Amino acid sequence: MTTLAKPAMRPARPEFSSGPCAKRPGWSLQNLQSAVLGRSHRSKIGKARLKDAIDRTREVLGVPADYLIGIMPASDTGAVEMAMWSMLGPKPIQIVAFESFGKDWVTDVTKQLKLPDVEVLDAPYGQLPDVSKVRPDADLIFTWNGTTSGVKVANADFISADREGIVICDATSAVFAQDLQWDKLDAVTFSWQKVMGGEAAHGMLILSPRAVARLESYTPPWPMPKIFRMTKAKKEGGNSVALDIFEGATINTPSMLCVEDYIDALKWAASLGGLGALKRRADANLGALETWVAKTAWVEFLAEDKSIRSNTSVCLKVVDPRVTGLTSDGQADFAKKLAAALEKEGVALDAGGYRDAPPGLRLWCGATVETADVEAVTPWLDWAFEAVVSELQPA
Repeated sequence: MTTLAKPAMRPARPEFSSGPCAKRPGWSLQNLQSAVLGRSHRSKIGKARLKDAIDRTREVLGVPADYLIGIMPASDTGAVEMAMWSMLGPKPIQIVAFESFGKDWVTDVTKQLKLPDVEVLDAPYGQLPDVSKVRPDADLIFTWNGTTSGVKVANADFISADREGIVICDATSAVFAQDLQWDKLDAVTFSWQKVMGGEAAHGMLILSPRAVARLESYTPPWPMPKIFRMTKAKKEGGNSVALDIFEGATINTPSMLCVEDYIDALKWAASLGGLGALKRRADANLGALETWVAKTAWVEFLAEDKSIRSNTSVCLKVVDPRVTGLTSDGQADFAKKLAAALEKEGVALDAGGYRDAPPGLRLWCGATVETADVEAVTPWLDWAFEAVVSELQPA
């Protein structure tokens, strides 16, 4: 075992999970006393709190006034699948997949919906596919920021302003930390549990006028589960979007305690100065890790290209020859021991890489994390590496 001394400083908050993420600084259950508990979410006061969450989301993110915002069941996954099951079918489909969740959307489209005209643009973890191949005549599904790969798109310039298809964007680890180009996006999804540190099980779906037009002009040929239905049949024929869903009348019963928690996070964001302040905090956190990686020989970013490197879900890979020379199983075991050593010391919780990603570490650096804690954890990363790698050396 290494004789390297343990660092003197410890992160004040060791929560580096990529979902659910760290609560906002200063969070307390006492902040949720306005929660509407023991009342129907369809009561006047319940719907008012849901509408407040929607309105504050629009304000902090700068969502255009003519876009609809709704609270959906089943987190980001539910919101993405609602969009896919409701809107895909009339046009060819392209899916940009460069991490595990993007690959899940490929499975949904090809094996569940079984749509025929599907092109997958994929890339290994740490890289971005060739987005210049995105076609304006096809519907597009893509992840703005890969939570499990640490890779983001630099911008949405690859999406044509004159597109014929709709764009479904899984933005769950990008919102509140990166600039989304709303005019290029038609169905945007995220969950409360990611960047803002909210509780799980609730997702958001933001629809452009083009997405609304698709919903009202197209009826999918497959049976639509009740939980996915966003339209109502008109007496004169055709469909109309159920606007009440986007005014706080959720499809299923939400947790009003979780709603209050999300509102609390949005209030905190607004108190800092809104989206710009949140982005600066995330950038500062990434910057702290970049400073450390630049002087540390055993580690590199999984996303080597800085222009596509995430400032929220930051993924690290071990490049020391003593580890890279191991078998794939050996490398995976090393990464697990590295994360376990950090957890045992209580300095970096849930810092292991995603199960489908290359072995390594993943540290959440969104705005709810303090830069001082990122700086404080880096000596512990070095300590843990030396502790685990020493076990590989002969006595």
